[in-house]
Amino acid sequence: MTNKELRDSGELYDANYDPELVRLLDECKDKCWEYNQIRPSDWAAKDAKLHEIIGSVGSGVRVQVPFWCDYGTNITFGENFYANHGLVILDAAKVTFSDNVFVGPNCGFHTAGHPLDAGRRNKGLEYAKPIKIGSNVWIGGNVCVMPGVTIGDNAVIGGGSVVVDDIPEGVIAVGNPCKIVKKTEEK
Repeated sequence: MTNKELRDSGELYDANYDPELVRLLDECKDKCWEYNQIRPSDWAAKDAKLHEIIGSVGSGVRVQVPFWCDYGTNITFGENFYANHGLVILDAAKVTFSDNVFVGPNCGFHTAGHPLDAGRRNKGLEYAKPIKIGSNVWIGGNVCVMPGVTIGDNAVIGGGSVVVDDIPEGVIAVGNPCKIVKKTEEK
């Protein structure tokens, strides 16, 4: 199997030295850099560039700069997605944002993980696990979502949280590690 195929299957793969993956990373980083250079008020140009970077983009998507991702092709933005400044998505695996998701500033969605033993880690090996964010989710500022996490519909993740486990639908969760504090209430 190629390293890209290993990556896509969730197995350990060479993330740092594989020529194909390095090329794909460089191409995506160049596109992100171009996106970040577009005048903040030129949403038409930003939308066009975002469609070049991201695998699937719904309508009503707004991503403030700076924005960085690894490959782009593994990301889905649903309808009415908004991300404030400083969004980072390490999308070695799929990262899916459903509809009506709001992401605060300086948030990271990290599908990549590394072996705990230094020998394999020092060889540049990593694995990737998908992240899924449900609909009507609000993620506060400075939140970090780790590999393999699913956040259910209508959840709220408090600012500064580190989400290492799945969060069910309809709850407010905060902290490091992120824990459920109560159910959401409609007013």
